[in-house]
Amino acid sequence: MKILVPDTIALDLSASGEDAVTYRVDQPIPDEHMDAEVLVVWQNTASNLGDAARRLKNLLLVQTLAAGPDSVLAAGFAGDVTITSGRSLHDGPVAEHALALILAAVRRLDVLFKAQTAATWDRDYNVAQSAPATEQLYTLDGARVTIWGFGSIAGRLAPLLAALGAQVTGVANSSGERYGFPVVATGQLHEVLKTTDVLVSILPATPETENSLDVGVLTKLPETAVFVNVGRGATVDEDALLAALRGGRLRAAALDVTKVEPLPADSELWSAPNLLITPHVAGNRPKGSSALVLANVEALREGRKLANVVQR
Repeated sequence: MKILVPDTIALDLSASGEDAVTYRVDQPIPDEHMDAEVLVVWQNTASNLGDAARRLKNLLLVQTLAAGPDSVLAAGFAGDVTITSGRSLHDGPVAEHALALILAAVRRLDVLFKAQTAATWDRDYNVAQSAPATEQLYTLDGARVTIWGFGSIAGRLAPLLAALGAQVTGVANSSGERYGFPVVATGQLHEVLKTTDVLVSILPATPETENSLDVGVLTKLPETAVFVNVGRGATVDEDALLAALRGGRLRAAALDVTKVEPLPADSELWSAPNLLITPHVAGNRPKGSSALVLANVEALREGRKLANVVQR
Protein backbone atom coordinates (compact mmCIF):
# COMPACT_ATOMS: atom_id res chain seq x y z
CA MET A 1 0.00 0.00 0.00
CA LYS A 2 1.52 3.35 -1.05
CA ILE A 3 1.16 6.22 1.44
CA LEU A 4 1.81 9.80 0.36
CA VAL A 5 3.26 11.78 3.27
CA PRO A 6 3.33 15.62 3.26
CA ASP A 7 6.66 17.44 3.40
CA THR A 8 5.31 19.72 6.16
CA ILE A 9 5.69 17.24 9.01
CA ALA A 10 8.05 14.42 9.99
CA LEU A 11 6.15 11.15 10.30
CA ASP A 12 7.68 7.82 11.24
CA LEU A 13 5.62 5.21 9.40
CA SER A 14 8.35 2.58 9.22
CA ALA A 15 6.36 0.27 11.48
CA SER A 16 3.64 -0.03 8.83
CA GLY A 17 5.87 -1.88 6.38
CA GLU A 18 4.14 0.10 3.64
CA ASP A 19 5.66 2.25 0.88
CA ALA A 20 5.71 5.79 2.36
CA VAL A 21 6.61 8.55 -0.11
CA THR A 22 7.06 12.23 0.72
CA TYR A 23 5.34 14.77 -1.52
CA ARG A 24 5.23 18.57 -1.68
CA VAL A 25 1.98 20.08 -0.42
CA ASP A 26 2.22 23.11 -2.73
CA GLN A 27 2.74 21.21 -6.00
CA PRO A 28 0.73 18.72 -8.08
CA ILE A 29 1.20 15.08 -7.11
CA PRO A 30 3.94 13.57 -9.35
CA ASP A 31 2.70 11.20 -12.07
CA GLU A 32 4.71 8.28 -10.68
CA HIS A 33 2.59 8.36 -7.51
CA MET A 34 -0.82 8.19 -9.12
CA ASP A 35 -1.12 4.65 -7.73
CA ALA A 36 -1.16 5.87 -4.12
CA GLU A 37 -3.90 4.47 -1.92
CA VAL A 38 -3.44 6.70 1.14
CA LEU A 39 -2.93 10.47 1.21
CA VAL A 40 -1.85 12.14 4.44
CA VAL A 41 -2.67 15.87 4.51
CA TRP A 42 -1.13 18.66 6.56
CA GLN A 43 -1.06 22.36 5.55
CA ASN A 44 -1.75 21.53 1.91
CA THR A 45 -2.70 24.22 -0.56
CA ALA A 46 -6.19 24.16 -2.04
CA SER A 47 -4.73 23.59 -5.52
CA ASN A 48 -2.73 20.60 -4.33
CA LEU A 49 -5.81 19.02 -2.72
CA GLY A 50 -7.89 19.68 -5.82
CA ASP A 51 -5.24 18.07 -8.00
CA ALA A 52 -5.09 15.03 -5.72
CA ALA A 53 -8.87 14.68 -5.73
CA ARG A 54 -8.95 14.70 -9.55
CA ARG A 55 -5.97 12.48 -10.32
CA LEU A 56 -5.49 9.92 -7.53
CA LYS A 57 -7.85 7.27 -8.90
CA ASN A 58 -6.67 4.43 -6.60
CA LEU A 59 -7.17 6.45 -3.44
CA LEU A 60 -8.86 4.69 -0.53
CA LEU A 61 -8.11 7.01 2.39
CA VAL A 62 -7.36 10.68 2.98
CA GLN A 63 -6.03 11.25 6.49
CA THR A 64 -5.88 14.92 7.37
CA LEU A 65 -3.89 15.83 10.48
CA ALA A 66 -6.02 18.93 11.01
CA ALA A 67 -8.78 18.80 13.60
CA GLY A 68 -11.13 20.46 11.12
CA PRO A 69 -11.48 18.56 7.81
CA ASP A 70 -13.22 21.40 5.96
CA SER A 71 -10.46 22.03 3.37
CA VAL A 72 -10.28 18.32 2.50
CA LEU A 73 -14.04 17.96 2.28
CA ALA A 74 -14.13 20.98 -0.06
CA ALA A 75 -11.49 19.53 -2.40
CA GLY A 76 -13.91 17.18 -4.17
CA PHE A 77 -12.60 13.71 -3.33
CA ALA A 78 -14.83 10.93 -4.63
CA GLY A 79 -17.59 9.73 -2.35
CA ASP A 80 -16.06 6.26 -2.02
CA VAL A 81 -12.83 7.70 -0.58
CA THR A 82 -12.77 7.54 3.22
CA ILE A 83 -11.74 10.83 4.87
CA THR A 84 -10.54 10.89 8.45
CA SER A 85 -9.64 13.90 10.58
CA GLY A 86 -6.90 14.68 13.07
CA ARG A 87 -9.38 15.04 15.91
CA SER A 88 -7.59 14.72 19.27
CA LEU A 89 -4.13 15.47 17.83
CA HIS A 90 -4.49 19.16 18.71
CA ASP A 91 -6.41 18.95 21.98
CA GLY A 92 -3.52 19.91 24.26
CA PRO A 93 -1.98 22.71 22.16
CA VAL A 94 -5.34 24.30 21.29
CA ALA A 95 -6.57 24.14 24.89
CA GLU A 96 -3.29 25.74 26.00
CA HIS A 97 -3.57 28.58 23.47
CA ALA A 98 -7.25 29.08 24.24
CA LEU A 99 -6.40 29.47 27.92
CA ALA A 100 -3.67 31.97 27.05
CA LEU A 101 -6.08 34.06 24.96
CA ILE A 102 -8.81 33.89 27.60
CA LEU A 103 -6.45 35.09 30.32
CA ALA A 104 -4.98 37.77 28.06
CA ALA A 105 -8.44 39.11 27.23
CA VAL A 106 -9.83 38.87 30.75
CA ARG A 107 -6.74 40.42 32.35
CA ARG A 108 -6.54 42.90 29.42
CA LEU A 109 -2.89 42.27 28.68
CA ASP A 110 -3.35 44.22 25.45
CA VAL A 111 -3.93 47.37 27.53
CA LEU A 112 -0.88 46.65 29.67
CA PHE A 113 1.27 45.99 26.61
CA LYS A 114 0.34 49.38 25.17
CA ALA A 115 1.30 50.97 28.47
CA GLN A 116 4.61 49.13 28.40
CA THR A 117 5.44 50.30 24.87
CA ALA A 118 4.63 53.85 26.01
CA ALA A 119 6.83 53.41 29.11
CA THR A 120 3.78 54.20 31.25
CA TRP A 121 2.89 52.77 34.67
CA ASP A 122 -0.85 52.30 34.08
CA ARG A 123 -2.44 53.49 37.32
CA ASP A 124 -5.92 53.60 35.77
CA TYR A 125 -5.71 49.88 35.06
CA ASN A 126 -4.61 49.26 38.62
CA VAL A 127 -7.61 51.17 39.96
CA ALA A 128 -10.08 49.38 37.67
CA GLN A 129 -8.70 45.95 38.46
CA SER A 130 -8.97 46.44 42.21
CA ALA A 131 -12.23 48.43 42.38
CA PRO A 132 -15.07 46.41 43.98
CA ALA A 133 -17.44 47.27 41.11
CA THR A 134 -15.13 45.94 38.37
CA GLU A 135 -12.69 43.53 39.98
CA GLN A 136 -14.67 40.45 38.90
CA LEU A 137 -14.05 41.40 35.27
CA TYR A 138 -10.32 40.82 35.66
CA THR A 139 -10.35 37.26 36.98
CA LEU A 140 -11.51 33.78 36.05
CA ASP A 141 -12.14 32.98 39.69
CA GLY A 142 -15.93 32.89 39.81
CA ALA A 143 -16.32 33.73 36.11
CA ARG A 144 -19.05 31.96 34.13
CA VAL A 145 -17.40 30.50 31.04
CA THR A 146 -19.43 29.05 28.18
CA ILE A 147 -17.64 26.78 25.71
CA TRP A 148 -19.51 26.57 22.41
CA GLY A 149 -18.57 23.33 20.68
CA PHE A 150 -17.89 20.87 23.48
CA GLY A 151 -15.70 18.20 21.96
CA SER A 152 -12.33 16.75 22.89
CA ILE A 153 -10.55 20.13 22.92
CA ALA A 154 -13.12 21.44 25.39
CA GLY A 155 -12.48 18.29 27.40
CA ARG A 156 -8.89 19.46 27.87
CA LEU A 157 -9.72 23.16 28.34
CA ALA A 158 -12.61 22.95 30.79
CA PRO A 159 -10.61 21.42 33.69
CA LEU A 160 -7.93 24.12 33.29
CA LEU A 161 -10.58 26.82 33.60
CA ALA A 162 -12.23 25.07 36.53
CA ALA A 163 -8.87 24.85 38.30
CA LEU A 164 -8.74 28.65 38.18
CA GLY A 165 -12.20 28.89 39.73
CA ALA A 166 -14.34 29.31 36.61
CA GLN A 167 -17.85 27.86 36.33
CA VAL A 168 -17.84 26.05 32.99
CA THR A 169 -20.89 25.23 30.88
CA GLY A 170 -20.71 23.54 27.50
CA VAL A 171 -22.94 23.99 24.46
CA ALA A 172 -23.34 21.14 21.97
CA ASN A 173 -25.94 19.56 19.73
CA SER A 174 -27.38 17.62 22.65
CA SER A 175 -27.52 18.26 26.39
CA GLY A 176 -26.09 16.12 29.16
CA GLU A 177 -22.73 15.83 30.87
CA ARG A 178 -19.37 15.57 29.14
CA TYR A 179 -15.94 15.28 30.74
CA GLY A 180 -17.63 15.97 34.07
CA PHE A 181 -19.16 19.32 33.00
CA PRO A 182 -22.79 20.29 32.29
CA VAL A 183 -23.65 20.71 28.62
CA VAL A 184 -26.78 22.35 27.23
CA ALA A 185 -28.24 21.88 23.76
CA THR A 186 -27.66 24.57 21.13
CA GLY A 187 -31.30 25.62 21.40
CA GLN A 188 -30.62 26.79 24.96
CA LEU A 189 -27.61 28.91 24.00
CA HIS A 190 -29.38 32.28 24.18
CA GLU A 191 -30.47 31.61 27.76
CA VAL A 192 -26.93 30.71 28.81
CA LEU A 193 -25.46 33.77 27.08
CA LYS A 194 -27.34 36.15 29.38
CA THR A 195 -25.13 35.14 32.30
CA THR A 196 -21.90 34.43 30.38
CA ASP A 197 -18.71 36.27 31.29
CA VAL A 198 -16.49 34.52 28.74
CA LEU A 199 -17.75 32.87 25.55
CA VAL A 200 -15.25 30.48 23.93
CA SER A 201 -15.99 29.13 20.46
CA ILE A 202 -14.44 25.84 19.33
CA LEU A 203 -17.01 25.31 16.59
CA PRO A 204 -16.02 23.51 13.37
CA ALA A 205 -16.69 25.07 9.98
CA THR A 206 -19.86 23.53 8.52
CA PRO A 207 -22.80 24.99 6.60
CA GLU A 208 -24.77 24.91 9.87
CA THR A 209 -22.16 26.86 11.86
CA GLU A 210 -21.40 29.60 9.32
CA ASN A 211 -21.70 33.05 10.99
CA SER A 212 -22.99 31.42 14.18
CA LEU A 213 -21.61 34.31 16.21
CA ASP A 214 -23.92 36.98 14.81
CA VAL A 215 -25.78 40.05 16.02
CA GLY A 216 -28.36 37.87 17.76
CA VAL A 217 -25.73 36.10 19.84
CA LEU A 218 -23.73 39.25 20.57
CA THR A 219 -26.75 41.18 21.80
CA LYS A 220 -27.55 38.39 24.26
CA LEU A 221 -24.13 38.65 25.88
CA PRO A 222 -23.54 41.16 28.69
CA GLU A 223 -21.54 44.21 27.60
CA THR A 224 -18.83 43.11 30.03
CA ALA A 225 -18.39 39.75 28.30
CA VAL A 226 -15.28 38.50 26.49
CA PHE A 227 -15.34 36.41 23.29
CA VAL A 228 -12.56 34.03 22.23
CA ASN A 229 -12.46 31.99 19.00
CA VAL A 230 -10.07 29.08 18.53
CA GLY A 231 -12.41 27.12 16.25
CA ARG A 232 -12.88 28.38 12.68
CA GLY A 233 -13.15 31.89 11.27
CA ALA A 234 -16.16 30.96 9.14
CA THR A 235 -18.27 30.69 12.30
CA VAL A 236 -18.02 34.42 13.08
CA ASP A 237 -19.90 37.30 11.45
CA GLU A 238 -16.91 39.62 11.51
CA ASP A 239 -18.94 42.74 10.68
CA ALA A 240 -21.18 42.06 13.68
CA LEU A 241 -18.13 41.49 15.89
CA LEU A 242 -16.53 44.73 14.71
CA ALA A 243 -19.72 46.65 15.41
CA ALA A 244 -19.97 45.18 18.91
CA LEU A 245 -16.37 46.08 19.74
CA ARG A 246 -16.63 49.59 18.32
CA GLY A 247 -19.95 50.20 20.03
CA GLY A 248 -18.72 49.03 23.42
CA ARG A 249 -21.21 46.14 23.45
CA LEU A 250 -18.39 43.67 24.13
CA ARG A 251 -15.57 44.19 26.60
CA ALA A 252 -12.90 42.40 24.59
CA ALA A 253 -12.32 39.62 22.07
CA ALA A 254 -9.47 37.37 20.95
CA LEU A 255 -9.29 35.57 17.61
CA ASP A 256 -6.87 32.89 16.50
CA VAL A 257 -8.83 32.34 13.29
CA THR A 258 -10.44 34.62 10.71
CA LYS A 259 -12.60 34.17 7.61
CA VAL A 260 -9.70 35.01 5.28
CA GLU A 261 -6.26 33.72 6.21
CA PRO A 262 -3.71 35.18 6.23
CA LEU A 263 -5.69 38.19 7.41
CA PRO A 264 -5.20 40.95 4.78
CA ALA A 265 -3.26 44.01 5.88
CA ASP A 266 -6.25 46.24 5.07
CA SER A 267 -8.68 44.25 7.24
CA GLU A 268 -10.53 46.40 9.74
CA LEU A 269 -10.00 43.72 12.36
CA TRP A 270 -6.38 44.82 12.81
CA SER A 271 -7.44 48.20 14.17
CA ALA A 272 -10.57 47.10 16.03
CA PRO A 273 -10.63 48.27 19.65
CA ASN A 274 -10.09 45.71 22.41
CA LEU A 275 -9.26 42.89 20.00
CA LEU A 276 -6.35 40.44 20.23
CA ILE A 277 -5.35 38.53 17.08
CA THR A 278 -3.01 35.56 16.71
CA PRO A 279 -2.25 34.01 13.28
CA HIS A 280 -3.99 30.61 13.54
CA VAL A 281 -1.32 29.13 15.80
CA ALA A 282 -3.46 27.45 18.47
CA GLY A 283 -2.90 24.03 16.92
CA ASN A 284 -0.10 23.67 14.37
CA ARG A 285 1.52 20.94 16.46
CA PRO A 286 -0.39 17.67 15.91
CA LYS A 287 0.68 15.32 18.70
CA GLY A 288 0.66 11.59 17.99
CA SER A 289 0.23 11.94 14.22
CA SER A 290 2.33 8.91 13.29
CA ALA A 291 0.38 6.67 15.66
CA LEU A 292 -2.97 7.82 14.24
CA VAL A 293 -1.88 7.32 10.63
CA LEU A 294 -0.46 3.87 11.40
CA ALA A 295 -3.60 2.82 13.26
CA ASN A 296 -5.90 3.93 10.44
CA VAL A 297 -3.75 2.35 7.72
CA GLU A 298 -3.76 -0.94 9.62
CA ALA A 299 -7.53 -0.71 10.14
CA LEU A 300 -7.99 0.02 6.43
CA ARG A 301 -5.90 -2.98 5.46
CA GLU A 302 -7.77 -5.28 7.85
CA GLY A 303 -11.23 -3.96 7.06
CA ARG A 304 -11.82 -2.63 10.58
CA LYS A 305 -13.42 0.65 11.70
CA LEU A 306 -11.18 3.69 11.26
CA ALA A 307 -10.81 6.52 13.78
CA ASN A 308 -12.26 10.01 13.18
CA VAL A 309 -14.17 9.19 10.00
CA VAL A 310 -15.86 12.26 8.47
CA GLN A 311 -16.66 10.78 5.04
CA ARG A 312 -17.17 7.17 4.05
